[in-house]
Amino acid sequence: MRARKCRAVRESSTISAHLCAIGQPVSSHRSSRFYVESPVFSRPGAHFRDRPLWRRANGAMLCAAVGATPVRTSNDKQHRCAVRPRGQRPRPEQPAIRARPFVRRQREPRMKQIFRIPRYLMVGASVMLLTTLVTGLAVLLLHVEPVTNFASQPLPTVLMALLVLGCGVAAGVAAAVVQRHREDIRGVVAAVEALEEGELDTWPPAPFDGDLGQLAQAFRRLQQRLKKLTVSRNYLDQVLASMQDALLLVGADGRIKRVNPAACELLEATESELLGRPVVELIAPAQRAQFGGERRPDPRGEAIMLSLRGREVPVAYTWSPIEATEPDLSGAIIAVRDITERKLADRRIRYLARIDALTKVPNRMQFQHLLQRAIARARRAHGHVALLYVDIDRFKDINDTFGHAAGDAALETLARRVTNLLPSGAFMGRLAGDEFGVVLFPREPVRPDNGELGRLVQRIRRAVGEVLLVQGHELYISVSIGIAGFPTDADNVLDLIRNADAALYEAKSAGGNRVEYYRPEMNAAQVERLILKSQLRRSYELDELLINYQPKVSVRSGRIAGAEALVRWDLSEHGLILPSEFIPLAEETNLILEIGEWVLNRVCADYAEWRRHGSQPGRISVNLSLKQLAQPNFSRRIGRILKRHGITPECLELELTETTLMADPERTIAVLRELHDMRLHLAIDDFGTGYSSLSALQKFPISTLKIDQSFVANAASDADDATMIATMVDMAHRMHMEVVAEGVESEEQLSLLRRLDCDYVQGLLFGEPMSARAYRDLIDAQRDGTDSYRALFG
Repeated sequence: MRARKCRAVRESSTISAHLCAIGQPVSSHRSSRFYVESPVFSRPGAHFRDRPLWRRANGAMLCAAVGATPVRTSNDKQHRCAVRPRGQRPRPEQPAIRARPFVRRQREPRMKQIFRIPRYLMVGASVMLLTTLVTGLAVLLLHVEPVTNFASQPLPTVLMALLVLGCGVAAGVAAAVVQRHREDIRGVVAAVEALEEGELDTWPPAPFDGDLGQLAQAFRRLQQRLKKLTVSRNYLDQVLASMQDALLLVGADGRIKRVNPAACELLEATESELLGRPVVELIAPAQRAQFGGERRPDPRGEAIMLSLRGREVPVAYTWSPIEATEPDLSGAIIAVRDITERKLADRRIRYLARIDALTKVPNRMQFQHLLQRAIARARRAHGHVALLYVDIDRFKDINDTFGHAAGDAALETLARRVTNLLPSGAFMGRLAGDEFGVVLFPREPVRPDNGELGRLVQRIRRAVGEVLLVQGHELYISVSIGIAGFPTDADNVLDLIRNADAALYEAKSAGGNRVEYYRPEMNAAQVERLILKSQLRRSYELDELLINYQPKVSVRSGRIAGAEALVRWDLSEHGLILPSEFIPLAEETNLILEIGEWVLNRVCADYAEWRRHGSQPGRISVNLSLKQLAQPNFSRRIGRILKRHGITPECLELELTETTLMADPERTIAVLRELHDMRLHLAIDDFGTGYSSLSALQKFPISTLKIDQSFVANAASDADDATMIATMVDMAHRMHMEVVAEGVESEEQLSLLRRLDCDYVQGLLFGEPMSARAYRDLIDAQRDGTDSYRALFG
């Protein structure tokens, strides 16, 4: 297109045409032949520049600048040729000043350089010759006589010849000087034009003298200064182009004057599309007021920008004004950063702060907030609010048996099924691991006889109870529900949740899969429970717990074979509290670990004291909880306690329930084998009340089986219980275990157990659990033959 404009030809005629086919250079020290045959256009990588006078195709003359630059192609022989009218500036999209290396012309052969005559000498010689001829001819014509009388008067003729020659020499010298200065001036003009066009490394190699030399040196200094500024500007351009943040240079009129590539990418536009555009057009309409008019935007802030494709982009910006005396130089520079990812992360954080990630229902904090608003609306409208506190029964068994993935699936299913049943306005939230809250708005007060509320609760229970497929297994889950209402049971959020929780605890205590409505006495039980928790820790810290021993008697000999250590808590205002009441409290607070270790130390200390007194206490049994067995290095803890008191492992027997054994069978087997290797005796307590199988029971290194007292209580009068005991005794003996029957309270029970070949018995028939001192006296009396048990076995 540019070749067509310069040469006044059609664009199609320039394609594949030779340079000279476009036009002919008519005023240049290079001829047309140079542009055809010059090795510059045949040597790869060569550069070339010239400024000839060209004749257009239409005959018009054009003073142009020609430049050829190599273009990297497959054959590496093509050049990009530019023909530009002299004085015409570069295209707007190109920088006004650009550093380009100066390439010297091809050096001529040295001999040719030696015999080459400078142009100004040739001009001077020509002028001298011409002037001499013209002057001589004029003198000859005007003064013919002195020339014809040369022989008689030679002096005038010689003087006249010298005058003619002197005029010619003077004219030649003057012409040479003038030509030299003209060439120097043209060189300076060409260098200045090159400087104007951005060719900062181009300068005539010949030195200049006099005033012209000073002018040339001044231009050279200007050239060097511009070169340094260009290098700095190019470096600045590279820095701006490499920045990740978008930069927009805005003029005083609010229009964009310059952008970097990051801005083009952010706004999905080219540089030409952004230049000259008002920056306010790139701001979302709702925020344009703070960027338009005379009001200056905040130095830092956030905004929504619009790309040229219509996409909204959240950004953080920094607005830095540019103060200048000249209006054209004032404005502002805006640094913009895309914060889309940060906004998405913030939105995700806000969502997770309010919504449970697993079940997609409000979490406890958001649920309490929604409940507070619901109570406020009900108070203004004199309405009612029902809070259902829902808990999955035996949820831990699902996790332990099928893994946490199954537990998560159960929670998700429950939340989805309940949410689908809720009427308009009602909502559900997750309060804890497997605990949920459901808020309903019944028309009648929240009471057990509220039919509307009761029907919805039953629908929830049926929906939750439907089969659940987990890992190819069909599971049936049930829930326990505690219900409290506003304003009948509480008038604020915390009391309403606490009362519903108390009702839920009542439902769980009754066996689960139940619905309980709150009653005021439930709070009293909850308060008492909390008080007992705090008092239990205080009693433990003050060493107010007691250890009593219940003798274990041999059925065959009637002698005391050992005892079971039982923990007792004697609270002054409550009296004696049984282990079945306070041990669950200790497990809830993890105080069971400290109490368990205290019991082991106390039993070993009592045993050592009995030994020092000369008594033979037999084997003492100590109960273990699941949390104790789950402690790391539990067997080492037992070993350290025995070593501290100087007791051999054979003196102790550790009792575990079936539930404890089957909670984590693989780990339990490993721990029990370590204890068995230490020569400790192991016993199953309350056998028959759990869910262990005989095949699983064979894997444990158990030496004693203890029959639960629920089988012994009616064995003397109930043939079925007697048969069960006989079966368990026979099975234990076949597995090489000893059998202990618990809860023996009558002689009839003792007689039956003797007939069934039971090994040991213990119970109230042989007295109440006693202190360590009373137990020592009992075994001493047996040694002296003064005990009262022997008569029962006569």
